[in-house]
Amino acid sequence: MNVFLWILQGLLAAILLMVGMMKLFQPKEKIAGMMPVFEPYSARAIRLIGIAELAAAAGLILPAVTGVAVVLTPLAAVGIVVLMILASMAHGRRKETSMIMMTMMILILAAIVAWGRFGPYAF
Repeated sequence: MNVFLWILQGLLAAILLMVGMMKLFQPKEKIAGMMPVFEPYSARAIRLIGIAELAAAAGLILPAVTGVAVVLTPLAAVGIVVLMILASMAHGRRKETSMIMMTMMILILAAIVAWGRFGPYAF
C-alpha cells in the first residue's frame, strides 16, 4: 500500500505541477482561452491558484522525501481536496460536467493519499 500511495502522490504532484506552472506563467487570455472557467477571474487570482497548486505538489513529495515535517504530506493532500471542491463548484456554475468529473477524480486520489498518510500508512 505504501508503494501505491507513493505512486498516487507522484501522479498528483505531476498533475498539479503542470497546471500550476501554466497558471503561474501563462497570460490570463491564453489560460481563459484554454479553460473558459477562468474568464471572470483576475490575473492575480489565477496566479494565486497556480501558487497553491505548486505548493500542494511540493507538499506531497518534499516532506516525505526529506523526512522533515512529514505531517505536511497528508495536509497537502487535504489542501488538494479543498482546491478540487472549489474547482468543482466553479465548473458547476458553468455547467462543465466533464471538468467536474476530472476534478472529482483528483479529489478522490488526494483523499486516498490523505487517508493513507494520516492513518495506517503514515511516515
